Amino acid sequence: MNRIKEVLEEKGIKQTWLAEKLGKSYNMVNGYVQNRQQPRLEILNDIAKILDIDVKDLIVSSKNP
Repeated sequence: MNRIKEVLEEKGIKQTWLAEKLGKSYNMVNGYVQNRQQPRLEILNDIAKILDIDVKDLIVSSKNP
């Protein structure tokens, strides 16, 4: 699971803008945002760089607190 949707909402960024910056289709990015599809680690790194955040902020931990 990823937190791309939450981060985009926090930053007020549209999926279309992210898709353009990544060089991916809107449908591909929407799949990531809706957690229907998980991006490869290198794509997560690219998203983190574009959004100016740590890649760890895009990932939901599987550990219980």
